Amino acid sequence: MIVDFHTHSLASDGALAPIELLRRAKAAGVQQFALTDHDTTAGYLAVRHTSEAEEIGLISGVELSCRWATTTIHVVGLNFDADAPEMTAMVEQLTQAREERAEKIATRLAGVGIDDALEGAKAIANGSQIGRPHFATWMAEAGAVDSAAEAFDKYLGAGKIGDVKMFWPPLSDVVQAITRAGGVAILAHPLKYRLTGMKLRALINDFKAAGGGAIEVLNGRQPETDLKRLSQLAEGNGLMCSVGSDFHRDFEYGPKLGIDVERLPNGAYVWDALEASA
Repeated sequence: MIVDFHTHSLASDGALAPIELLRRAKAAGVQQFALTDHDTTAGYLAVRHTSEAEEIGLISGVELSCRWATTTIHVVGLNFDADAPEMTAMVEQLTQAREERAEKIATRLAGVGIDDALEGAKAIANGSQIGRPHFATWMAEAGAVDSAAEAFDKYLGAGKIGDVKMFWPPLSDVVQAITRAGGVAILAHPLKYRLTGMKLRALINDFKAAGGGAIEVLNGRQPETDLKRLSQLAEGNGLMCSVGSDFHRDFEYGPKLGIDVERLPNGAYVWDALEASA
């Protein structure tokens, strides 16, 4: 079986329209699929009643930003009621947080001589959830940097002037918004936060205590050693496993849509739980 529970469309920072993403997933043979845009369900809502959604087993999805200690964490929500008050309120809160963060990023960039960044980034976002990639694209187009990658290297990446944190709600609030809307909360790409082993275990403990149900054990292209480590962490903490491509756009070495789950080690998987509850 081929599944994909972590993807992005134009509704956040992906390159494809939601309906095109579904068509691509269908062409890739995906049988269970979630569109998990950053801090918005707009992409999912736009396609949830289409024939393509039925053909690829679309479930509701989102990737929500939150904070744990001083670290920004992402939590994927799956199979929730997208119209539930808990979910709509959280999305509204995060939309406001993104707008406030964007204003702060623009102010910081203006401080180093890069003016009009907010207006430029909003034009690139074109109504989607604004994020650092939109700033990076605008900066490259405006000639402030040679490429979007350079924008992150010099201004927007971790620890740089445009890396604005602490606008997000606490981890527990985000997890509970998902679970109260009837969904399962998944800790996204746990190794990308570059935590020590002790801090990662503490994060997983807090995530589970808040009601978290699964760990993303495979995200895009990653070493088999990481898959094994995360699978063991999930099993050791009584959590399910989830997987996703984290697809945003086509590029030479980027992940492709769809994960063949037959190659995964034995374990408790989210898609099995979804089938059992259907």
